[in-house]
Amino acid sequence: MASDGDVSKLKTALVTGATDGLGRATALMLAANGYRVFGGGRNAGRLTSLQAEASQRRLPLTALEMDVTSDESVDLAIETIQKAAGTIDILINNAGIGVIAPLEQISIADLRRQYETNVFGVVRVTQRVLPGMRAKGRGRIVNMSSVAGKVSTPLFGPYSSSKFALESISDAWRLELAQFGIQVILIEPGFIPSGMEGAARELSGAYINADPGPYAGIKSGFESMWAEETRSAKYVPDDCARVILNALRAARPKARYPVTRTATIMTLVRRILPDRTLDGLILGRYKLPKAT
Repeated sequence: MASDGDVSKLKTALVTGATDGLGRATALMLAANGYRVFGGGRNAGRLTSLQAEASQRRLPLTALEMDVTSDESVDLAIETIQKAAGTIDILINNAGIGVIAPLEQISIADLRRQYETNVFGVVRVTQRVLPGMRAKGRGRIVNMSSVAGKVSTPLFGPYSSSKFALESISDAWRLELAQFGIQVILIEPGFIPSGMEGAARELSGAYINADPGPYAGIKSGFESMWAEETRSAKYVPDDCARVILNALRAARPKARYPVTRTATIMTLVRRILPDRTLDGLILGRYKLPKAT
């Protein structure tokens, strides 16, 4: 297994979903702190913007096209990285999407789309990076989960379920890969304003803008809750990036890092409160009748 001193040798990092929000902040912060960073993304315009900022700041960051839902795209991107910098030491699986919809109404195609990025995309990229890490006997995999991977709330069932899956996958990998000196870390942010909210609304337009029917109360409660979260937000993407940087610098990183006060509190609440009590708190926040 890797020794504590090997932390200094972990220098080449791949950040997926690096063109916006938490991924962009992480890619730039790592590059500013001496890591050789490759930032993957699908949007050509945002890739250009990321590369321009890195070049202006003279940071060791290369933006490259990478669609985590495509075998061919992932293979090409990783081959490009390996030719330029050798083995990837650090993988930050940040690429993710959110579909907001009642589980009764979401189409199977949209639910599958949710999992293709948030679950299968993570597995796809990690499987291709692991052989190089095993050969070196060291590496770190950082998976971007969410407080939604701890607690499900109305309309977030598709997203939460994908993050619950990521939590269990990360737990299994942490145990399977320990023998090879590879550490697996989960980052669990609460609400941090970023480009993901707008993207989620765009993806979920068919559900958010449609007649909610029997889910009108839940939709109203969701809009009220979302507006309140946005008004009261005290964290920015750099706060999450800083947590990731500290986890990478730690000789013995924790398995999980909640980010934001809400994420810390909800993780504790999930652990100590009975399900019915927690259900009541969530339904109250959505201004809905308590479950019978």
